[in-house]
Parts: sequence; structure tokens; C-alpha cells
Amino acid sequence: MSYSTEMKGYVLGVIGVTVFAATLPITKIAVGSDAEPLMSGQFVTLARAAIAAMLSALWLLWVRPPMLRGRDWLWLGVTACAVVIGFPLFMGLAMRHVDGTHASVVLGALPLATAACGALLHGQRAPRHFWLAAVAGAALVMAFAMWNAPTAAGFGMGSLSITGADLLLLCAVLCAALGYTTGADLAKKHRSETVISWALVVASPITLPGMLMTWPSAPMPAASWFALAYVALFSMWIGFFAWYRGLALGGVMRVSQVQLLQPFLGILFSIPLLGESWSWSAVTFAGAVVACVMLGRRALRHA
Repeated sequence: MSYSTEMKGYVLGVIGVTVFAATLPITKIAVGSDAEPLMSGQFVTLARAAIAAMLSALWLLWVRPPMLRGRDWLWLGVTACAVVIGFPLFMGLAMRHVDGTHASVVLGALPLATAACGALLHGQRAPRHFWLAAVAGAALVMAFAMWNAPTAAGFGMGSLSITGADLLLLCAVLCAALGYTTGADLAKKHRSETVISWALVVASPITLPGMLMTWPSAPMPAASWFALAYVALFSMWIGFFAWYRGLALGGVMRVSQVQLLQPFLGILFSIPLLGESWSWSAVTFAGAVVACVMLGRRALRHA
């Protein structure tokens, strides 16, 4: 793999992660809170996929890419179940009960989970130093989550208990890691736009009627509809153009590590969108996590 190709993969990966990082606080705007519930997590999941599926169908008709063949359809089905339905559903249900900051740090386990899926499904091997850097980065993210638990999740100081919302977020992590890996594998053979578009279209027999069945019975504020539009257009569709292409170019195990930046980007987006606060501890942890990303990248380049 050439250095320019690898760097292009990293750049596209960062673009994708930036788009995805805004998803958590924006989803929070759509679903509301326990005190002020808005759209249901089920509706947001199905509606964002259904809207993106309609755009995908138009795109596929216009471009007319080659049809998938053989086992590609199996991996496409896994991708659709994981990132079109699984991840947004678990994430949407959890966001009703936690704020953007807490959800962002819990999803910090994504890079390690994605790298592990890449290693298992693709038979990839990495040097010990890569795994040490990846585990260190994930540990820093989880330490940050526990450090900020009193303000982010409302727990008492020293509480290390896992809530139902945290379990939902961890399920979202597993779904995303699996879907990112299988989607990236398909993106090596087909354009990344084709992969996510076909996944959305394949899931549309579930998402389109599901959207209508879960349509809100009460009027929703304009902010919730704008939030739904963002997660449908960017989080569910355009963001994957850059993300899957970046994973395919730079390698799942390499590029997946830029996801370690996602928790801190999520916190950054949560400040103006949700009125949450930033702290110097977050800046310190962010710098340490970036260092882990660079160490892991260096380990892979010298492998």
C-alpha cells in the first residue's frame, strides 16, 4: 500500500468520523429526554433509513452500478442489519436516557471493536504494539467516561455501575464494528456509495412500512425534524461514502483507529447543540488518545 493511498484513507476516515460524531447530539435533539420525550428511537431509526433508501434508489437508478454477486449479497445483508437497523436503533433508544457527552465517550470503544472485527473476519494480523496502542486508547476513553460519570450520566462519585442505556450503547458499538468491517470489505470491490445505497435499499421493505407504523401521533418541533433530516442525509448516507472508502483504501485496522477521535468530536458538537460543557480534562484525554492513534498507525506501517 502506497503512502498516498494510506493518507487518503485516513483523510476520508476523519471526514466520516466527523459526520458520525455529530449524530449522537443531533439524535438527542430528535428523541428528547425522559422528562421531555419527542420522537421515539424506533421512528428515528426507521425514518432515517427509509429516507436515505429513497435517495439511494434514485442514485442507483442514475449511476446503474454493476450488480453484486454471490456472497456479496450475504455480506450486504449483514451490513444492512448492523448499520442500517442495529446501530441506529440501539443508539436511538439509549439517547433518550443519556446526554451527548456520556454517549460519545461510551462509543469510544468503537475503534478497538472495529479493528477486532477486521482481524477476525478478514484474517488480518497486526503487531503487538498496534494492539497495545489500541487497547491503551480504548482504556483512556473508558477512563474518561468514568471520570466524567457524575456530570455526564448523573451517577454518584465513584459509581462504576453500568446502566441499561450503557448496555444499549455497547450493543450499538458491536453492530457498528461489524457493519463497518463487512461494508469496508464490499467497498474493495464496489464503490462505497454503492455499498451503503444497496444496503439501504435491501432494508427498505422493513424501514419504509416501519416508518409509517411508528410515525409520531403528536406534533413534533421543527428542531426534531431538522435533526431527523441530518441523520438521514449525512449520518445514514453521505457519511458512509467517505467512511467505507477510507476503510477500503487505508485498511480496516489502520483507519478504524481514527474513531478514537469521535468521542471528543461528539463532546465538541454537544456544546452548541445541547448546551453541554467542555473541560480541560477532555482536552488532556483527547491529546493522549491522539497519541495512541499515531502510535498504532506507526506500528502498522513498520509491520
